[in-house]
Amino acid sequence: MTAVPLAPAQADPHHLAGAQRAARSESGPAPKRIVVGYGFWIFLLSDIVMFSAFFASFAVLVSETAGGPTGADLFDLRTACIETACLLASSFTCGLASIAVSVRHKSWFYIAMAVTCLFGLAFLTLELKEFISLVARGAGPSRSAFLSAFFTLVGCHGLHVSAGILWLLTMMAQVYAKGFRADIERRILCFALFWHALDIIWVALFTVVYLMGAGR
Repeated sequence: MTAVPLAPAQADPHHLAGAQRAARSESGPAPKRIVVGYGFWIFLLSDIVMFSAFFASFAVLVSETAGGPTGADLFDLRTACIETACLLASSFTCGLASIAVSVRHKSWFYIAMAVTCLFGLAFLTLELKEFISLVARGAGPSRSAFLSAFFTLVGCHGLHVSAGILWLLTMMAQVYAKGFRADIERRILCFALFWHALDIIWVALFTVVYLMGAGR
């Protein structure tokens, strides 16, 4: 006696096979935007590890003044607060630039990025003035281990901000020349991650170096 084959509905009453096929068709490589963002986060983590080493060095050497001035003698908290306000405001305008990219609004993108650049330049100007003032007062990086650690930590962050401003200007030029292409959007995403990470590092730096250091 020959067995009668079951109809598709009888063989799979809950339609599991169709669901499995749909799941297989939807699986595959992650979107390039996610892959690029994930890879850039790994780079940022390596950068944070480097800053952690500088923070640890500063914490160890903060009392090694060799009889010279301490943080309480040198640091101007008002200037440091203005620097902090500039960077925090730049982080906000950078977020506005990211929103402008998502809605494809070039004018708002240029305005937000230009304001971000101005805040970054204001931050660098204040930091450079502080360095020049310290050196003029005989408190350069060679004066003591404490000042060597200070100039290394704060100066490294300043170099990152300088690189971020160059990156920002490059992104503005690329959007002007090529528009919101997918590869350019991914670069802007990486820039935004980089800039926000610098703000987070500065908040930690402001707390450890200026607020805690000024009380020593």
